[in-house]
Amino acid sequence: MESLLAELRAAVGAGAVLTDADVTAGYRRDMMPLAPHGQPLAVVLPSSTEQVRAVVRACAAAGTPIVPRGAGSGLSGAANAVEGCVVLVTTKMDAILEIDPDNRLAVVEPGVVNLDLRAAVEKHGLFYPPDPSSYDWCTIGGNLATNAGGLCCVKYGVTTDSVLGLEVVLADGELLRTGRRTVKGVAGYDLTKLFVGSEGTLGVITRATLALRPLPQAPSTLVATFGSTAAAGAAVSRVVAEGVVPSLMEIMDRTSIRAVEQHLRTDLNAGAALLLCQSDSGGEAARRELAAIEQACVGAGAELVYATEDLAEGRDLLTARRAVLTALEVYGAWLTDDVCVPRTRIADLITGCERIAAEVGLRVAVVGHAGDGNMHPTIVYDPSSEDEFARAQRAFDEILGLGLALGGTVTGEHGVGKVKREWLAKEIGPVGLRVHRDVKRALDPENLFNPGSMFSP
Repeated sequence: MESLLAELRAAVGAGAVLTDADVTAGYRRDMMPLAPHGQPLAVVLPSSTEQVRAVVRACAAAGTPIVPRGAGSGLSGAANAVEGCVVLVTTKMDAILEIDPDNRLAVVEPGVVNLDLRAAVEKHGLFYPPDPSSYDWCTIGGNLATNAGGLCCVKYGVTTDSVLGLEVVLADGELLRTGRRTVKGVAGYDLTKLFVGSEGTLGVITRATLALRPLPQAPSTLVATFGSTAAAGAAVSRVVAEGVVPSLMEIMDRTSIRAVEQHLRTDLNAGAALLLCQSDSGGEAARRELAAIEQACVGAGAELVYATEDLAEGRDLLTARRAVLTALEVYGAWLTDDVCVPRTRIADLITGCERIAAEVGLRVAVVGHAGDGNMHPTIVYDPSSEDEFARAQRAFDEILGLGLALGGTVTGEHGVGKVKREWLAKEIGPVGLRVHRDVKRALDPENLFNPGSMFSP
């Protein structure tokens, strides 16, 4: 492999090729402890598209697999190294190349941090909607690779809904340009959407043209508490039936509420479940939306409903929702699942998670995006205990099975990665799996890119 390493150093510079095992260990896996990972031959940090092309060509000639990686904030093992691979890290490609206010678009490199992009376009009165929970450190490239979502998906959709076009380095080193800069365009296959969510298995994204929106009004906030999860679920169903589309609608179960109260040393005055909603429509429109949501919550049996236009109060309530994972750390390590169910089955999912928690003898906290049914049951366990880790794995799989049984999907925004390969096969069936493999072989015949992610060859 010395000849390959020499080529890589020539392509990107000696300082951008890391081979020390103590250093490369930090690039072996993402935030998902269940997913397998190997020891990379090298970690390479290119700073341009041409350098990425050179790295891909060198690895292709040597028959060495490539695992593309962003900041490593993923929760599916999609960026995990395979043994002897080259981990291609795109964080040095962090330029916002263009912001076009008139056409409401931005052109960025994959290493741009999500929050940095949001802050940059806000100066032009614009808004980039996708907001994963790790938005303050995750990168756009990783968001694209996993088709990440966030708290605002109920109104603005997931990452793919904000992507106009891409530049992608293919397995032969050629550069593919997909999409366009226009609002509409239906010429040919939608190759842009093919690569968004492909988890680095089809190519390396080196540039993205992203659609922006006008900056929303400052949000108004509503919080409702419920004595039962069934009542909270009924409230969500009523809101959906009313046709109200808030900019955010989040749910927290009893376990999440208690953890946050302890962590933030506050009292949320909540019983079995809490529903948090925001409207960014502004003025009277926002008041009408929140009034309709309040009526739905009261009709479903809410114990308390409180609405506010005060930004500080709204931020505090949203901080409580975002603090759940940190709050759970006082109990042990956490393992976050990601299932999406029909919104009418949210209460059934939470109840099912309570049953699974009792069966495995571990704490399971459920939070999620009630507006689109994307739930994140989080299992808490002692990482020093092999028995608890095994029970956490069992709970993780049982929750995925529950999600499918409720008519849902095994991932709403985290991706399949290396931890849900078998579950993808169960969800899409043998014909769907065959088509996935056919697409993979057509674009990556030597299985160079991220082998073993999403599905086996």
